[in-house]
Amino acid sequence: MTAPLDEKTRSIVKACVPALEAHGLDITKEMYQRLLADPEIRDLFNMSHQKDGEQPKALALAVLAYARNIDTLGNLGGMVERITQKHVGLNILPEHYPYVGKALLGAIEHVLGDAATPEIMDAWAKAYWFLADVLIGREKQIYDEHEEAPGGWTGWRTFRVRSVKQESSIIRSFELVPTNGNPVMKHLPGQYLSFKLEIPGHGPERRNYSISSAPSPEHYRISVRKEDGGVVSSWFHDTVQEGTELQVSAPAGDFVYDPTKEQKTVFLSAGIGLTPFISAVEALSSDEKKSVRFIHGAHTAGTEAFGADVRKLAKSGVLQADIFFSTGVPESAAVQSGVRYHAGRISKAWLATQIDPDTIYRICGPDQFMRDMVETLKAAGVPAAQLRYEFFGSAADADLLAAI
Repeated sequence: MTAPLDEKTRSIVKACVPALEAHGLDITKEMYQRLLADPEIRDLFNMSHQKDGEQPKALALAVLAYARNIDTLGNLGGMVERITQKHVGLNILPEHYPYVGKALLGAIEHVLGDAATPEIMDAWAKAYWFLADVLIGREKQIYDEHEEAPGGWTGWRTFRVRSVKQESSIIRSFELVPTNGNPVMKHLPGQYLSFKLEIPGHGPERRNYSISSAPSPEHYRISVRKEDGGVVSSWFHDTVQEGTELQVSAPAGDFVYDPTKEQKTVFLSAGIGLTPFISAVEALSSDEKKSVRFIHGAHTAGTEAFGADVRKLAKSGVLQADIFFSTGVPESAAVQSGVRYHAGRISKAWLATQIDPDTIYRICGPDQFMRDMVETLKAAGVPAAQLRYEFFGSAADADLLAAI
């Protein structure tokens, strides 16, 4: 077990909170500049989050949260679990941590200048390695679980695209099976797969995609939205086809839906945010007697993915669905039991009329959408423990992180 930090170290770290509030982003930008100078380390990262600044922002918020909670680290349990799951998906190993520590400490010293006294640097070195040991320990547990699970594995495993399906005008699904024909580890609804990719003309890339199929010992399915200017999403849509081989790590992620622990659940999504929820509801059956509402916002009928699947589940009694179309309800929307259609976006005002204080709310979609939904639910008195949401990419939204 990692020895606790001494009181002097904790006091120094806490005293650095104002400096982190003022200069945290400068520190993490400098840290990544140093870290990514090493090609082997650079290849571990999703470089799109470096280009748009999301990764440095997310790390700055995480470092600040660590400093603010240095006396009450139990408050950071959720954040630590999300980080370790992401690290396992990307196959981060203990030998990578010294590189990160050197880059972070060097960045602190560079940005703070003379204010970075030897005493402060010593405290931050201790604080870094304390947290690193916690992460390494938890990551080992997850790696061991993956290796021991039926069909499980560690490292990268070669999968073949068995089929490709156009789900909407902008979303395409890819069904994946291992090339060796052996079973796969059954994922938990809400988990994602991580990919090690080589994109011609762009080099190595890393991406995570939610699993959009019900748990299976034989295959996985991911569903990718084509983003304007998106290097990887465009490659999936334009190049990946049946027979394409991909390097994949075992399912990871803590946004897990367990129907045995949730009698009443609302799945609240917008756009591509529905993918982890499709995995969850496809695993349910009408005789489980769960109260499940599926609330989803799409732009048009053409961009709505899995619409037929959701309507089939609603007809069979698995769920009650509210589908919003921001451009107006299409004429093709057929009236059926279990489904209600709405014109416009899912609004805070509408959601406020739908509150059930005994329900677990699972939220996934664009950051602004999640922020609006979380604010509305909290204002209505829904306890924070009943709010669960998933970040696509880096958790770089301070308001959402504060609400966790």
